Amino acid sequence: MDKRFPLADQLDVLAASLKGRVVSPRHADYDAIRQVALGNFDHQPAALVRVADAADVAAVLAFARASNLEVAVRSGGHSTAGHSGCAGGLVIDLRDLNGLDIDDKALTVWAGAGLTSGEVTAALEQRKLIVGFGDSASVGIGGITLGGGIGFLVRKHGLTIDSLLAAEVVTAAGDIVIADPSNHPDLFWALRGGGGNFGVVTRLKYRAHPLQAFTGGPLIMPATAEVLAGFVAAAEAAPEELTTIVMVMPAPPLPFLPPGVHGKTVILGMMAYAGEPEAAAGALAPFRALATPIADLVGPAPYSSMYLPEDPNARPSVAIRTLFMERIGFAEAARILSAVEQSTAPMRVAQIRVLGGAAARVPVEATAFAHRRSRIMAGFLAMYGGAEGAAEHDRWAAEAVDGLRQGDNGAYVNFLAGEGTERIRAAYPGETWERLRRIKRQYDPANLFRLNQNIPPAA
Repeated sequence: MDKRFPLADQLDVLAASLKGRVVSPRHADYDAIRQVALGNFDHQPAALVRVADAADVAAVLAFARASNLEVAVRSGGHSTAGHSGCAGGLVIDLRDLNGLDIDDKALTVWAGAGLTSGEVTAALEQRKLIVGFGDSASVGIGGITLGGGIGFLVRKHGLTIDSLLAAEVVTAAGDIVIADPSNHPDLFWALRGGGGNFGVVTRLKYRAHPLQAFTGGPLIMPATAEVLAGFVAAAEAAPEELTTIVMVMPAPPLPFLPPGVHGKTVILGMMAYAGEPEAAAGALAPFRALATPIADLVGPAPYSSMYLPEDPNARPSVAIRTLFMERIGFAEAARILSAVEQSTAPMRVAQIRVLGGAAARVPVEATAFAHRRSRIMAGFLAMYGGAEGAAEHDRWAAEAVDGLRQGDNGAYVNFLAGEGTERIRAAYPGETWERLRRIKRQYDPANLFRLNQNIPPAA
């Protein structure tokens, strides 16, 4: 940075060179634009740059290098570790990168990295196509994809990265490249699970999957250890067309639930069957037989109906811990139920995602996501307002997870919440870590992209 000129003046020069917009504290909408999804974080960057294209990103990176400013990258703003913003640095805000080019014949889609899962899903399902993202419509496709992507199609079509065909990337040096199996193949390998360590991804090309029929929705069951263990067993035995995400939680005051259930712990299974209704009924029968459902809203529906409604103005603080597991029997189910009851958070959730299927058939070494053999991912989330009780809720989530460990020490990078370098290392076991470090050295030797679940470059 040239000390002779104030940063504000230098930002004006940067703004004049861009198609996009530079937003600094002197702008009226600075506070609104800098907000991220989680209330845990209140970043005050020197500026946010709402980039218009990859060339804008390259210019911002050059400015950051010359000014010695830290760089954060933001799309959906849901980073559980607060990496969607920074204090005193520059935020590259990708939300205006919202182009969408769907090729119905080739079954491909180029999507801007600023789009959300819900926006891409809504456009694709009109054409009876789908790409599997996560379980929230408001999450940006860039972040969820680069970390892996474990959602409602994980057993049918694999992780989100298993549908990724190419990515447009701006490297730390400012080069704009297309990474795919033939061009920059090492970079393409690293992007599929390695997070935002290797460049700023501005566009992503996915394989779109036909989805002629879909059955899904919530199945709400009594919260007993027998039902929860049976639910997990049924999910593992189900055909690959069926993926479930199970939540043990206090029943929200939803109109389809009896008033006497509101606030009491229930098992809420989000059921997603990619196929015809007749086959779906057979796949769902073992779950419905576990107990008399409190509510059963599973039926033919648009895939987008799987995204539960979200209050756009809500910014809850969240404590989160996750782990991979080999089994959830009666004993583990009882511990999960007990843990949920022990939390004092206004909303607390134990979440269970049974994996396997298409995701497990991809070789471990094929991508930077190294947990293909893990059978179950479980986690605990406490959601609350403000900062009061943060340490207590964080401790609760950590202790709940520690009480269920079965020897798989792996971590899912998208759900890490500032747990330190040891847990980042656990996300990339064995040779995966060493290979990522070598690729980091090639594409970002100075570790410009360090405000993330950081992988340091090899020496």
